Amino acid sequence: MEPDETKEGKGSNLAQSAASKLSQMSERTKQIGNVIQDPERQKRIILVIVCIVLLLDNMLYMVIVPIIPDYLEGLQKAADRAQEVSVHTNSSNSTHTVAKGNFDLQIGVLFASKAIVQLLVNPLSGTFIDRVGYDIPLFIGLSVMFLSTLTFAFADNYATLFLARSMQGLGSAFADTSGIALIADRYTEEKERSKALGIALAFISFGTLAAPPFGGILYEFAGRRVPFLILACVCLADGVMCLTVLKPFSKRERENMPVGTPIYKLMLDPYIAVVAGALIVCNIPLAFLEPTIANWMEANMHSSQWEIGMTWFPSFFPHVLGVYLTVKLAAKYPHLQWFYGAIGMVVIGASSCTVPACKTFGQLMIPLCGICFGIAFVDTALLPTLGFLVDVRHVSVYGSVYAIADISYCVAYALGPVVAGQIVHNLGFVQLNLGMGLANVLYAPALLLLKNVTKMKPSFSERNMLLEDGPTGLYDTIKMEQREKKKKGLCTTIDENGIDTFAQRSYSEEESSGGEYA
Repeated sequence: MEPDETKEGKGSNLAQSAASKLSQMSERTKQIGNVIQDPERQKRIILVIVCIVLLLDNMLYMVIVPIIPDYLEGLQKAADRAQEVSVHTNSSNSTHTVAKGNFDLQIGVLFASKAIVQLLVNPLSGTFIDRVGYDIPLFIGLSVMFLSTLTFAFADNYATLFLARSMQGLGSAFADTSGIALIADRYTEEKERSKALGIALAFISFGTLAAPPFGGILYEFAGRRVPFLILACVCLADGVMCLTVLKPFSKRERENMPVGTPIYKLMLDPYIAVVAGALIVCNIPLAFLEPTIANWMEANMHSSQWEIGMTWFPSFFPHVLGVYLTVKLAAKYPHLQWFYGAIGMVVIGASSCTVPACKTFGQLMIPLCGICFGIAFVDTALLPTLGFLVDVRHVSVYGSVYAIADISYCVAYALGPVVAGQIVHNLGFVQLNLGMGLANVLYAPALLLLKNVTKMKPSFSERNMLLEDGPTGLYDTIKMEQREKKKKGLCTTIDENGIDTFAQRSYSEEESSGGEYA
């Protein structure tokens, strides 16, 4: 009987230990859930998710630079050999010349296809984000980027590569726009918003500048698929984080959000138009130099392949420095955001004009670092300004306004691979840089229009404007009475930030009512 009793005792002990472990796991899960749902911690986790999204998108955008041309050239040579064997003629030289021309065109179209698709989809994605919120489009974009990365890894012909690149543009139109808009929505104070967007911009810069060496080294020593599979795994992990933290399909807060201003109305806003134009002009030097500077370095400096591959990587550090300085300056002197952007454009213009004068690799690093430093100033100063303009002049829904910002970037990067080469061929590399530099310097004074933006007061939301037509219920009647008192000077309390508290209540309280909300 004793062995049976000992077995039963061991079994009960195992059951008790298993139950205690399960209870401990459940308690830890609850604790983690409480930590995730804490508003401050959730903001930080969301910032991490969005930064990873932007890092992945820009790494995937640039990681193909050292991989795809060599891979496509190998495919082209294999096709040429197969054609030579099948034809058995002496016309192989002319055939190779035509193929070389087609090869250059294919490279340009492949590189530009992502920005072109993103440019076309952004107006629709911005409206979609305003309608359904930020979390679902972010998850959709991550899912499409994951599929795009896997398609890159296993593509074995040009058509599949073109499909993967176009899919990346589609995913970016949703993920990038909704991610930036989500940061602007969660970080409502200007200091916090500037800092959070600055961190996001630093991840964009790191992804863009670190991807070519990352892809080139792994392509050389581990094979073509490894860089894309690593990025796909990171994308999958970020998607799991998005599902865990944001829970896009389990909660619906859209009914409590106001209807956003249509994107075409935002485009007609002169302040937003000036910011969008500045974003286009300041990114043109980077977008136009990326596809042209390698050939110029080979012809004028006789640069080695490692120098060409490392051309842009040192620029990461001045870019981060520019982001840091702009965030610090904006915290102390927020009314000078326009001035920081103007300084950045002047620095970009001067740096762009000095690029053709460089004779060595070391000399070239100075103007390239200046360009990235200036871009950091412009982006870090003007992206938060877009969110502020929507807050004070429209409705605080950020999908469409940051879709406009994304469109601005895409215009520069869609034109770069297609137009820059033609300009260099017809006019010359020197004229290209002088034109880009002059455009930045001449556009800088336009930012004076933004000088008094920080003095603007929040405008009434669309719901408030609709109430001018008359109340439709008890709640609206009360709000109408409060407004009449305010107009008569009976309700004009000002908070410590100098902003009318009634205007703030109108956003928070009226947005919860029905009628005008989808």
